[in-house]
Amino acid sequence: MRMYDLIMKKRNGGVLTDQEIEYMVNGYVKGEIADYQMSAMLMSIWFKGMNDHEIGELTQVMARSGDMIDLSGIEGKKVDKHSTGGVGDKTTLIVAPIVAACGGKVAKMSGRGLGHTGGTVDKLEAIPGFRTELDRKEFFGIVNKIGLSLIGQSGNLAPADKKIYALRDVTATVDSIPLIASSIMSKKIAAGSDCILLDVKTGSGAFMKTLDDSIALARQMVAIGAHAGRNTVALITDMDIPLGHAIGNSLEVIESVETLKGHGPSDLTEVCLQLAANMLFLVGKGSIEECRAMAEKAIQDGSAFEKFAAMVEAQGGDSSVLRDTAKFAKAPFSQEVLAPADGYIVKMNAEECGVTSVVLGAGRETKESSIDFSAGIMIHKKYGELVKKAEKIATLYTSKQELLAPAAKKYLDAIVIGAEQPAAIPLVFARVEKDRVEKY
Repeated sequence: MRMYDLIMKKRNGGVLTDQEIEYMVNGYVKGEIADYQMSAMLMSIWFKGMNDHEIGELTQVMARSGDMIDLSGIEGKKVDKHSTGGVGDKTTLIVAPIVAACGGKVAKMSGRGLGHTGGTVDKLEAIPGFRTELDRKEFFGIVNKIGLSLIGQSGNLAPADKKIYALRDVTATVDSIPLIASSIMSKKIAAGSDCILLDVKTGSGAFMKTLDDSIALARQMVAIGAHAGRNTVALITDMDIPLGHAIGNSLEVIESVETLKGHGPSDLTEVCLQLAANMLFLVGKGSIEECRAMAEKAIQDGSAFEKFAAMVEAQGGDSSVLRDTAKFAKAPFSQEVLAPADGYIVKMNAEECGVTSVVLGAGRETKESSIDFSAGIMIHKKYGELVKKAEKIATLYTSKQELLAPAAKKYLDAIVIGAEQPAAIPLVFARVEKDRVEKY
């Protein structure tokens, strides 16, 4: 078998066999296939695509290239959740405790933020003392006892994906649905949960900018889950507007705590309830409606918050900051952003809002960048709301005063004020199962 022949086959629109996919991926991981040949294959896939079986097999081979985590040491059905990334997306911190409070098991490995999107691990590490690196025995023990544990991804989880992604990043082949879907799902399958809920973002702050592309990606990932024997559902949720009011690590943890206590922003609360209901549905807790009612009750009676606090304590974190969020370290410098005119906010470019938080120090421009946990943005006025000239629309926080002026300019550039109130944007656009797409 020669890589040259496989490249030509895919270039000409052919279908790769399971053996050919295995040879290609494993050969590249071992260094037997050169970067330039794999680059040519990735570009061929970008142009010619892959069928469902090819994508399913590519995903499985990438998953098997490293650790395949066996979660059988955790009692009950395990459900995982993956978001395709967004701005202000702190849903895991809220949804996982809700699911645990309702009897589901969440053994979740999360990633760090890069670019304009935040990472769950970074948010958790804003809690003093919180450990995101646990050995398997401790990880399993916490999930069995409390119902959830959130940790950083294993260094050897789908290494083939890591190597192929680095190549995609420099060969203009990132935006290929077969390659995106197999990349995401290889890590989810390797992580070992029985069920997977996918939160596929759509809009200006998401990787997929249009609803059609988001549904196409969701359908592909759900098909991969089915191919791997995992019960998988996807929700298409809005990321044209930042989720909630907080962007930045400590600020987002505080907002998550407020939401778990029943005082969170309405948009964030609604999206979390829908995600939690679907996760509970996947583990067999009842109909979507019944699961939604359970999730609402877990917030109302305080059990979801207590689950979060218990997990934080079990992983070495200081839970007192959750009970009194004023204890979180505060940024030494802040600046109010004022509305330049009267009118309605008719556009909020979520990606640019996210980039503004990176400018302030809340995110990474490279993998090696350090993070200022206290930096970020509190949004006071969002899309559709009426503002008066010189009214406060956001507050910026940072540890470096010189960053405030450029960040304020960037934030204002992300906002458009118009004379007429714009139409409301749905929070959840669609639900995707193996054989159907339900649009809301």
